[in-house]
Amino acid sequence: MSDAPAAAAARTQHSRSFTDAVAMPRGPAMNNRFMLAPLTNMQSNPDGSLGEDEYNWLTMRARGGYGLVMTCAAYVTACGKGAPGQLGVHCDGMIPGLARLAEGIRREGCLSSLQIGHSGHRSVPKLGGEPVGPVAVPESGARALTTGEIRRLRDAFVAAAVRAEKAGFHGVELHSAHGYLLCQFLDSANNRDDGYGGALEDRMRFLNDIIDGIRASTRSDFQLGVRLSPERYGITIEDARAAASALMTSGRIDYLDMSLWSVFKEPEDRAWAGWRLIDLFTGLPRGNTPLGVAGKIMDAATAQACIDAGADFVLVGRGAIIHHDFPRRAIADPAFASLPRPVPRAHLEAGAVGPRFMNYLEKGWPGFVEAA
Repeated sequence: MSDAPAAAAARTQHSRSFTDAVAMPRGPAMNNRFMLAPLTNMQSNPDGSLGEDEYNWLTMRARGGYGLVMTCAAYVTACGKGAPGQLGVHCDGMIPGLARLAEGIRREGCLSSLQIGHSGHRSVPKLGGEPVGPVAVPESGARALTTGEIRRLRDAFVAAAVRAEKAGFHGVELHSAHGYLLCQFLDSANNRDDGYGGALEDRMRFLNDIIDGIRASTRSDFQLGVRLSPERYGITIEDARAAASALMTSGRIDYLDMSLWSVFKEPEDRAWAGWRLIDLFTGLPRGNTPLGVAGKIMDAATAQACIDAGADFVLVGRGAIIHHDFPRRAIADPAFASLPRPVPRAHLEAGAVGPRFMNYLEKGWPGFVEAA
């Protein structure tokens, strides 16, 4: 593993610019290398329909210059809800609000993606969720899904993608990261014996079945992305790299979104000491599938370093909360950096951070919001 720094240097490409278009295998290109990361913001209505604060939050980011704006994870079944104020795509009644959102994003000249997911054993019963997963998890009270239930959940993901298409989104992203249901199937503890657990190929079967179902049920230019975690949640670096490479070279997805926590950190697995997480994925075969990375990208220099390291685009999360126009600022000024934290409440409010999102940031992200 000692050749990591040299390998990273060999991949440096200083000629690649933020303003380069990123071609997708299907559908229109991103007009630059910035994508809004999917962010929990709790600003929709109790029934899952689009809330006004969520609409304002996302359309303001669309005006801020992103090549693609992505929503938070929208739940595909009512029993898969994991947070209050979470956006839903679990029934046709959600389509009118989603259509308004898709049009609002499109009107600003950028691509739109509805991230779709299910909380699995992290579903919240008091919100109507039922904790379930590939295997039982006694700590959360989750039970193991039956084979028939897995197939019905596959159909629910496909139906959610069809609703997103009807609403006018350019595509969807499958949330297979951060310990939610699709990620739970990739966990090495998933030892099911019905073809959905055991070897990595079988642990990926649920995800692959959903991808195949969406491809068969949506138009030929409908875009499909996948978000993966690189480690933790029972996922080894070796499995994450194998899954990422298999997805990128399959020809079935339009981009891969690697959520790296911090793009340049070393892996937790000390067998990979000396490597940066980003280099473990930008060095993989990817066919013609664009690869994006997320993880503490708070300034133009870090974003450019990701592109120089071989990423096709960057996903901005916390930086996008602080600056709705992060892409425009980074493109205009190579020295641009986000405001330091804690961030004044008035600044966040001016950037369409509504009361419920503000409360979530104050309680869930200590030190992010300046004390009143």
